[in-house]
Amino acid sequence: MKTNKSFSKRIKVTKSGKIIVRKPGLNHFNAKASRNSKMNKKRSALFVMTNKSRARFLSNM
Repeated sequence: MKTNKSFSKRIKVTKSGKIIVRKPGLNHFNAKASRNSKMNKKRSALFVMTNKSRARFLSNM
């Protein structure tokens, strides 16, 4: 099965196999948001996947 390329471009797989993603909601409509909320969204988040979905989306990684 092929790797889902649109999904794989949005994530980073670490050396130990953890999946890191960017938090959503930072593309636009941020002028009214406070600095603290914008800075909190910049931090990456750990993404938990089941083995079934990992095999489906990241088969070649």
